Amino acid sequence: MNSSKVAKFTAPSVSDDSSQQAISALEDRMVALIDLQLTLKHIHWNVVGPNFISVHEMLDPQVASVREMTDTLAERIATLGGVPVGTPKSIVDRRSWEEYALGKALVNEHLSALDNVYIGINKDHRKAIDALADIDPVSEDIITGQLAELEQFQWFVRAHLESANGELNHS
Repeated sequence: MNSSKVAKFTAPSVSDDSSQQAISALEDRMVALIDLQLTLKHIHWNVVGPNFISVHEMLDPQVASVREMTDTLAERIATLGGVPVGTPKSIVDRRSWEEYALGKALVNEHLSALDNVYIGINKDHRKAIDALADIDPVSEDIITGQLAELEQFQWFVRAHLESANGELNHS
């Protein structure tokens, strides 16, 4: 989006072309994580029903962690000479997925929808790892570390949806 607004430098030993490719991948992930942190907080405010409190309390640490991930990506973009843009309109304009559809809803409904959000986020983080592997190992490492934490968050969500025989019970 802002490839024309870049600094006249990049990280030492990173070519301008590699820097631009890395910035593009990191911006995509930054947009997704900003959207995720807002979605998590939305669920936190709107989840109801049995197990409400455990889900309500599970989400705030995820919000805080995802906010830190977003900051790390924005700072890496700046390090590579890019300009991280996190304004609301820029986020909406760059999203390639639909708005989270649930308002006030039961725990199982929100967690089923959140599991699907994590499926998309984690799949796209893996794609970014592949894209960054040959161009910027530092950015690749950042995304890899984030993916480990995001997959753990998805496991927490799925633990609420899992039956005793290991199947996911989506609403």
